[in-house]
Amino acid sequence: MKTVKVSDKGQIAIPQSIREKLGIVKGDDLVLFQLDGKLLLEKAQRTEEKAKDDFRDLLKFSERSLRKIWGNKKDDIWSRYLK
Repeated sequence: MKTVKVSDKGQIAIPQSIREKLGIVKGDDLVLFQLDGKLLLEKAQRTEEKAKDDFRDLLKFSERSLRKIWGNKKDDIWSRYLK
C-alpha cells in the first residue's frame, strides 16, 4: 500500500514500484472505475481483454441459439421475401 497526494490539478503520481509491478509505462492508457466510494485504476488493455473473455461465452451461446432458429425450415420466412 502506498499513499499519494492529489495536486491542485487533481493529478496523482503512481509510485515507481507499483508501475513496475503492473507493467505500466509512459503512454499507457488507464481506465478509472468508481464504485461505492472506491477507485480502481487498470490498464485499458487489460480491461479490453477481460471484456472479450466475458463476452466470449455469451457470443457462443447466442450463435448456437440463432443457428437453431435460422436452421429451422418451418420458421424460414425470409425465403418468401428474398427471392
